[in-house]
Amino acid sequence: MKIRFSSRFKRHYKKLPFEVKLKAEQREVMFRADPFSFQLNTHKLHGKLKNQWSFSVDNKCRILFEFDGSDVIFLDVGDHDLYK
Repeated sequence: MKIRFSSRFKRHYKKLPFEVKLKAEQREVMFRADPFSFQLNTHKLHGKLKNQWSFSVDNKCRILFEFDGSDVIFLDVGDHDLYK
């Protein structure tokens, strides 16, 4: 599986605190091994985001993504305001 990063994801990732970036990197490794690992709490979104998925970095931070064939695109990263 190849992961691509949107420009929005890159922009918001740069603004994250260092500790959250470290957790996000660890979660990416877990995601590559098993995108539906229990520890990631991966879930499909609803409503206007119905084609997208999310997984947890920590209690506040999420990564929003979508499947593109056999690839994945990380769309955004941040708190629950992502869903607005």
